[in-house]
Amino acid sequence: MAAGEMEFWQDELKDSLLQEVWPDSFKSIVSKVSQGIPLSREDGHFLFTTPDLDTIGLLANYAKRARFGESVFFNVNVHINQSNICTLACKFCAFRRGRRAKDAYQMEIDEYLEDLSKYSSHVDEVHSVGGLHPEWDINYYTELFSRVKQEYPHIHIKALTAVEIKHIANLSGLTYKETLTKLRDSGLGSIPGGGAEILDDDVRSIICRGKESSSEYIEIHETAHKLDIPTNCTMLFGTIETIDQRLTHLIKLRELQERTGGFQCFVPYPFLPDDSRLPEAQLATGTEILRVIAVSRLMLYNIPHIKAYRMNIGDEIAELALQFGADDIDGTVQKESIMHLAGSRAPLDHDKSRLAKIVIDSGSIPVQRNTIYSSFTKYKAPKEPKRRVLQMAIGD
Repeated sequence: MAAGEMEFWQDELKDSLLQEVWPDSFKSIVSKVSQGIPLSREDGHFLFTTPDLDTIGLLANYAKRARFGESVFFNVNVHINQSNICTLACKFCAFRRGRRAKDAYQMEIDEYLEDLSKYSSHVDEVHSVGGLHPEWDINYYTELFSRVKQEYPHIHIKALTAVEIKHIANLSGLTYKETLTKLRDSGLGSIPGGGAEILDDDVRSIICRGKESSSEYIEIHETAHKLDIPTNCTMLFGTIETIDQRLTHLIKLRELQERTGGFQCFVPYPFLPDDSRLPEAQLATGTEILRVIAVSRLMLYNIPHIKAYRMNIGDEIAELALQFGADDIDGTVQKESIMHLAGSRAPLDHDKSRLAKIVIDSGSIPVQRNTIYSSFTKYKAPKEPKRRVLQMAIGD
């Protein structure tokens, strides 16, 4: 049992699935899910194409609830994007700027620490990703992380996507292992999963040419896992990918998890079209977002947590997603640039009580976690102060 899971959850899942009457077309998939047998590519294709979304959601919800009961997890974090200057120009990215752009910025270490100080008393995670700065090698990041840990030892540093790690390694003349070791030793605690997009190089050559290849993404995460650095993984869907390419992506992640067990959480999110340069994108509807989350829960049986990333999909769909297999709703965030420049309208001012309300309204119990899913506290709403009732004066 790990990562907040219920003891004997697979047995619970098997028993609960036996109590339901399933459509004939789902029976072989239900049987595999009940026994912990990986679903095949053909199973995944059926789940992505069947019109019976309600049954997919029901099955994914059973799988989630057997594993975590009524718990839905969140954390108290802040996103600080250290620079929007990037040597690449991915078609879907609305965040990236060239060095000479009027709104290009780069945070020096003292600026970063000053920004973090505004949130340091009430967050326990800082999430930092940014552009591929042409001059920032390993020394910038090791000093940054060391300074953060010196001043705020209680704050977990979750930072740097795979392509950032590749870029830093290349600038510094280091291997991935050497780069990750130095970052870990300076304070890096975990790695977010961003940049996976779709792990198919035909898609990547169109939407993010110049980024790490599919195999490099897998190699960097596998190297991190071997160094005991936990990571998340993601999928950007609704650009130009096919169903088969989505399944290739999911299966590659599942196979790496079978080798290392280092993925904590899978975060699927749809492409947001505003202010980017991918007019050929398919764009995902709300029902497609729920389907992807549910299929992810069923295909990725060995990655414990599936996140409803409200910064991208919004509070309303995130609440629904908690009934379609998602068990995590991310965190308080406080500030964020990348998703909002791409078109997200999710509010940034959520405190714990507002996050908890989303969870409660979905029929679940909010549980505050730390970044690496090793500490859990059931959320209790603060007591409201008693109101003073004034006596009304009654005249003669």
